[in-house]
Amino acid sequence: MRKTPLLVLAVLAAVATACSNGGSTESAASSTTTREATTAVIPATSAAPPDCNAGYLGQFTTREKLAQLLTVGVTGADDATNVVRNEQIGGIFVGGWTDQALLASGQITQVKQAAKVPLMVTIDEEGGRVSRVRDLIGAAPSARETAQTMTPEQFYSATLTRGRALKDLGVTMDFAPDVDVSSQPDDSVIGDRSFSDDPEVVTRYADAYIRAMREIGVGTVMKHFPGHGSGSGDSHTGAVRTPPLDQMQNVDLVPFRNLIGSGAGVMVGHLDVPGLTTPDVPASISPEAMRLLRDGTGYGAAPFSGVIFTDDLGGMAAITSRMSIADAVEAALVAGADNALWITTDAVPQVLDRLEQAVSSGRLPMAQVDASVLRVAAYKGALPRC
Repeated sequence: MRKTPLLVLAVLAAVATACSNGGSTESAASSTTTREATTAVIPATSAAPPDCNAGYLGQFTTREKLAQLLTVGVTGADDATNVVRNEQIGGIFVGGWTDQALLASGQITQVKQAAKVPLMVTIDEEGGRVSRVRDLIGAAPSARETAQTMTPEQFYSATLTRGRALKDLGVTMDFAPDVDVSSQPDDSVIGDRSFSDDPEVVTRYADAYIRAMREIGVGTVMKHFPGHGSGSGDSHTGAVRTPPLDQMQNVDLVPFRNLIGSGAGVMVGHLDVPGLTTPDVPASISPEAMRLLRDGTGYGAAPFSGVIFTDDLGGMAAITSRMSIADAVEAALVAGADNALWITTDAVPQVLDRLEQAVSSGRLPMAQVDASVLRVAAYKGALPRC
């Protein structure tokens, strides 16, 4: 029998509770009796209970496992259905360019039906100027205005209402809250998307958002690790350089440190971080940035066992000016990201071809792929109870 790789064993342990059948522990006597009776009736090869994690992984081809680690923007129902049915992509992203009938008219149901496991339907709905469905669920104030006009518990209540509206549309995950700490002008790249220039204020409001969305059943993602709030530049238009890592410890990294166990995923930004990333290798494709987040020790946090998402790899010049989408996705997953995000479906076959080559060559170990597939599955509630 082939040995299970250590990385997969670690992830199996981390997600074991998702596969628990919730049964109570039997007494030693009754347990022994049950085992004896079972052995007398069922052949030994069938006596062991199924491993739900191995069973989950076993339903996919290698290409489909890799597809589970991708989230791509779609233009509408046909585009989404095609990429899900043909490639079994793990998630779709609803952007400002997406036909709103996908959500407004319930077309998302046919898309979800094309997936063999639950599909992530993701959106970038922060409120303020980053709002993709304000025409469907109404406008919401920016994060900065929220912190100036509501208490955290008032924001929690407002988020419950907004979260229900998103869930009713078919959304399963929101790339929010923005936990960047910033005093930038409102209309700058982060600006009013930040709750405050005080990391403790950011923590309180982000916590309220995450708690409310978790209660509703919509996933959340904190962004942009390790912190975009003091960066110089806009990653949509070019490279962004942050202060050195040691200067970020008591400001930018505080909300992540405080909320790392909240159940939210984490989005890593396209940020050049002196003292952390290799020059011209932004955090979103940096093994050092992924290790900082995963281990936690380099910024005083608990280890992070949840899903690491990249920021958009296909529409932001901080990445596209440096490499192709296939290069970027491979680099991100090899570095340790669990899920690569970009905004169109056109390159999906090419990207998957490249990732299959990376697995075959050993650049992307299969054990690492399996570990990421299980993290994503646990995050989106796809693991079976067995």
